[in-house]
Amino acid sequence: MSTLTLFLMTRKGYQLLADTVDTFRDLFAKVVVGRDATLDDDYAAQTIALCERHGIAWTERSQHREIDTDYAMAVGWRWMIDFPEDRLIVFHDSLLPRYRGFNPLVSALINGDDRVGVTALLGASEYDAGPVLAQASMALAYPCTIARAIDDICACYRDAALAVFPQLAQGTPLQGVPQDDAAATYSLWRDEEDYRIDWHGDATRLVRHIDALGSPYAGARTLVNGVLARVGHAQALPDVPIENRTPGKVIRIDNGLPVVVCGQGLLKIVELTDVASGASLLPLTKFRSRFA
Repeated sequence: MSTLTLFLMTRKGYQLLADTVDTFRDLFAKVVVGRDATLDDDYAAQTIALCERHGIAWTERSQHREIDTDYAMAVGWRWMIDFPEDRLIVFHDSLLPRYRGFNPLVSALINGDDRVGVTALLGASEYDAGPVLAQASMALAYPCTIARAIDDICACYRDAALAVFPQLAQGTPLQGVPQDDAAATYSLWRDEEDYRIDWHGDATRLVRHIDALGSPYAGARTLVNGVLARVGHAQALPDVPIENRTPGKVIRIDNGLPVVVCGQGLLKIVELTDVASGASLLPLTKFRSRFA
């Protein structure tokens, strides 16, 4: 039997451990726990508690020094791991070679993909380009929030792990299938600017943008009459002919809910809060309001 060091972060890492520990406990020599203060809940506390219940040694990422197991595995991890590529297993939440890179599930939701999934792969010198060990996928129906997508895709993490762990338990060397590099696409890193809503876009796509960046992430942002606000929920409405189309202007207010002109279509804002105070900005009473 091989031994494994797990590098785990977020709900995805926690849930994979929870779903497999009863069957494969003997594989798990150590867990390295990552933290992300930008998330509503990074699941570090839950992961640590799970390790302690099952007698698995664990350490914080800041205290981790070296890997002394046969294999290492990363789930929800965003830092480089210094370990031989042919013994490093990475779980990536896309169906590679599409969406190599950062936050692929967010990109898939914004793009409106009807199917998403998880790839288990070996390490490589270029990120997410290693041989594929296993894949699992699921259908998506819209509207779909990122929170719901994460909940659902955890089953894909489990299924991919269940294709890999028996080989490790038997001591079988892992052999992956090379990716088709010509078919690769990339998902870029995101920062604060990417949370901002571009009102020149299509209203239906903007709904997906808002849903994809909600909790556990910081939420889609916009300026409302100069106030930085978080849009928590919105609905796309049919377009109307506008002679002097100006994306971001309010065209009407429906029972206190502003309807905003987009590049294509209209967007009704259902949940809107002040980023600084957390207070609701609805109902909106100023008709001549501009979102930017």
